[in-house]
Amino acid sequence: MSMHTRRAALLAAGAALTLTLALGLGAGPVEASEATASPPTAAGQAMDPVFAAHQKAWTTKPEFSSPLVDHLPAATAVPSPRDVLGHDIGAPKVLDHYADILGYYRALAAKSGRVKIVETGATEEGRPTVVVFISSEDNIAHLDQTRANLARLADPRGLSEAEAHKIIGETRPIYMALGGLHSAETGPPEMLMELAYRIVTEDSPMIRQIRDKVILAINPASDPDGRDRYTDWYNANKIDDTNDLDPVPGAPYWGKYIFHDNNRDINYTGYSARNLLKFYLQWHPPIIHDLHESVPFLYIYSGQPPQNPNLDPITYAELPWFSNFEMAKLGQYGMPGVWDFGYVDAWSPGYVAFMSSNHNGLIRFYETFGNGGATTELRHVAPVDGPGEDLHGRDQTKREWYRPNPPYKTVEWSMRDNTNFMETGLLTALQTTSTFPDQVLENFYRKSADALVAGRTQAPYAYVIPGDQPDMTRAALVVNLLRQQGIEVGRLTAPATLKDGAFPAGSLLIKLDQPYGRLARTLLQKQDYPDAKIHTYDDSAWTMGLMAHVKITGLDDIKALDLAVTPVDRFDPQGAIDAPGAATYAVLDEGSINLAKLRYALKDVKVAIAEQAFKIGARTAPAGSFLVPGAAYDRLKAAVVPLGLTALAVPGAVTVPSHPAEAPRVAVYSTWGATQNVGWVRYAFDQFGTPYDLILKDDVKKGGLKAKYDVIIVPSQGSPKNLVFDIPMRWKPLPYEKSAKFKSLGDYGASPDIRGGMGLTGVEALKAFVEAGGVLITLGDASAMPAAFDLAPDVETSAAPAAFYAPGPIVEAKILAPNNPIFYGYADADIPVRWATSTLFALPARARNEALMEFPGGAKGVLSGLMSGADDIKRRPALIDEKVGAGRIVMFATNPVYRWQNFGEFRMLYNALFNYRALDLGAPTNKPDAKPDIGEDSAPPDAAKGAN
Repeated sequence: MSMHTRRAALLAAGAALTLTLALGLGAGPVEASEATASPPTAAGQAMDPVFAAHQKAWTTKPEFSSPLVDHLPAATAVPSPRDVLGHDIGAPKVLDHYADILGYYRALAAKSGRVKIVETGATEEGRPTVVVFISSEDNIAHLDQTRANLARLADPRGLSEAEAHKIIGETRPIYMALGGLHSAETGPPEMLMELAYRIVTEDSPMIRQIRDKVILAINPASDPDGRDRYTDWYNANKIDDTNDLDPVPGAPYWGKYIFHDNNRDINYTGYSARNLLKFYLQWHPPIIHDLHESVPFLYIYSGQPPQNPNLDPITYAELPWFSNFEMAKLGQYGMPGVWDFGYVDAWSPGYVAFMSSNHNGLIRFYETFGNGGATTELRHVAPVDGPGEDLHGRDQTKREWYRPNPPYKTVEWSMRDNTNFMETGLLTALQTTSTFPDQVLENFYRKSADALVAGRTQAPYAYVIPGDQPDMTRAALVVNLLRQQGIEVGRLTAPATLKDGAFPAGSLLIKLDQPYGRLARTLLQKQDYPDAKIHTYDDSAWTMGLMAHVKITGLDDIKALDLAVTPVDRFDPQGAIDAPGAATYAVLDEGSINLAKLRYALKDVKVAIAEQAFKIGARTAPAGSFLVPGAAYDRLKAAVVPLGLTALAVPGAVTVPSHPAEAPRVAVYSTWGATQNVGWVRYAFDQFGTPYDLILKDDVKKGGLKAKYDVIIVPSQGSPKNLVFDIPMRWKPLPYEKSAKFKSLGDYGASPDIRGGMGLTGVEALKAFVEAGGVLITLGDASAMPAAFDLAPDVETSAAPAAFYAPGPIVEAKILAPNNPIFYGYADADIPVRWATSTLFALPARARNEALMEFPGGAKGVLSGLMSGADDIKRRPALIDEKVGAGRIVMFATNPVYRWQNFGEFRMLYNALFNYRALDLGAPTNKPDAKPDIGEDSAPPDAAKGAN
């Protein structure tokens, strides 16, 4: 069946279900009458006239409201948002801090038996994370039974069909709503408070049915730290924004580390996301609905192609079922600009709410039009001509088959408009769920049961991580991330021989005939992108074994399912050390990132690094192994064993050449306008105990950097122009400083004015740093900056051809200098790396020995995901080391610290740190092709254009 045929079938199914809902068919007599009751208010229930007046005044056009949200009960016993916060929701220029939001829910729970708050943990900055349950008194009283029932449906092993349907009939589905994951998308945390009050107090037939048949779970602000930081920034700098063509930039930080990527955090590193995942695996809500803001006026996710083929087909029918009904109802209310196709696809499993579909539930999300605050603004919805703004190909005001009533070309838009659209849609989604609660639960159960069948009928039937890999610490990273997501892992109790090979006892086995077997398959298999003509919203590849440089083998022998294993809760391989008494101990370098932790644990010990492999009895200590004096034995043992490393006693003197394992003075440079990728480097450094200073534009412009630092790292932060000049010198000064009024600003750096960037003064300071002997390390897109500003005169850059498209594939890189210290711990010449930039690098023939690693390119070089135009990267440098004055610039075309994912590349960056004085060792032995695509000592044809 073609994509269009499948889409037509889904639309037809959705239309039929929409008609069923509208007519009340398929539901019991109560549901049918209550679901179609009109008007939606209860006869005789007093309504709040002040709210009604505010709602009408703050809504900029009558058609931007609906009969579901134009009123609010005037309950006396239960506090409304205005009673606690002092304002109705949608008030112009008013945003609430997280403590006030949480205070409202606690006040609601204190006065109503229809509300229960569950604590789920805390954020990096110590704010509590919670989930607020709202339903009927009876449903709230039986929450523990609901939790047990949903857990049984989530893992139906041993559950008969009759037992499953009995549980379904006795259980209410949990519909979970997340608000404010992206802190600049300020409306959802406000709207959800009003929704909570409405569900608790309103006595209309529709709301009664929702309350009786569904348990609403609210995550009030999915990034509490970011909510407070952005609210302070808005009040300090954006509250008077009136020109959407020249808005004041948003806050430089949201959470401690993660900015927009908190919705790409596939491995759940942020505490808020981790707490939410833990809650999910305890409660198993069948639906998670993530509320975002961006496009006009309301986009409803429907799971368009490319689609993850591992998700149950039921999922791809459920999505348009819900979205079509919501489109129909909002259309019925006369609300324009509602659509459900042509925006976000269903390929990547890394979005936070995907934890539901990944675990056999259902992801839902909205993108509601938002202003980045609560100020009413004139918005230019249709594209506006101008540099970077000519987006007519994405004109979302055009009528399409999936957007029959498009948004207006310009509009006066308010926070209340945002609330009306979002709340009307969510109430309609709850109406669907309350009309078909058994169907929602049946689908949830069926997807869980289908996963078990798929694991027994579709090869591979399991994945194995062989237990005899030299470095099992990276394997542990993979295993523990799988376990964090609830995926079952076992260790072989005995050696196993299958048609796929022989595997020793202790190997780690992930059988796929388990409830989350489909998720394991998704994370561990190669991503075969379905259609190169279709773009994707985020990364096209994430294969964990390739990202971590861990050998993981798919098993096509069904006998793998019968192998005896010991369940693994957490895998922490223990290291070993020989007996005390030797003068020197060699800590074997098998590629473990934990060598970084070891170096900093022994920071005041004179550790050396072996420059060549050497024998210790029957064992071989690879080049890169640490040589630690025996006098530090106790400290070495205390670190080596829990880090999973091996330390061997070296008999006699060490004769192999060596050099000090440095612990350099490190700075990480961040712009103010692009802290995202810097945050991931900071996170990784903190995880591995790496000391560093975060430096910003004012620090760099002062100069004198070599007196303070040995190495400066510049993470990927956009184009060279953006990296150097950053936030333009427009608007008024933009301070980011802590004060009694703005307590959440001034964290992770401070400035009286974040505009302007380091400028040419900063570039000259970096040049002086390098010429004085410093090492400048650039990552990803930042590596185009040294060429653009002539810091690295040998390097030329060019933009990739227009047809080139590489949304984060995993590609092959060839190490040209295997003896260079940057590649200690890498046993293979060809390694997987994540493609990280749209810039292509080139070197003239006289300087080709500066390329330490290159991309072979071509279709065979694409290991997972999509790269259109793979021939364009053939023989392009992937890592350049250019000497400048007394120092050097190390330029990664890759990004060796990408999110919390590509662990196999982390060591290259750490090797550059520990060996920063010894990078002249190991010149390339396999130089780049003598006949590259560019001429001798010449740049590529379009190199002069730079990377801007």
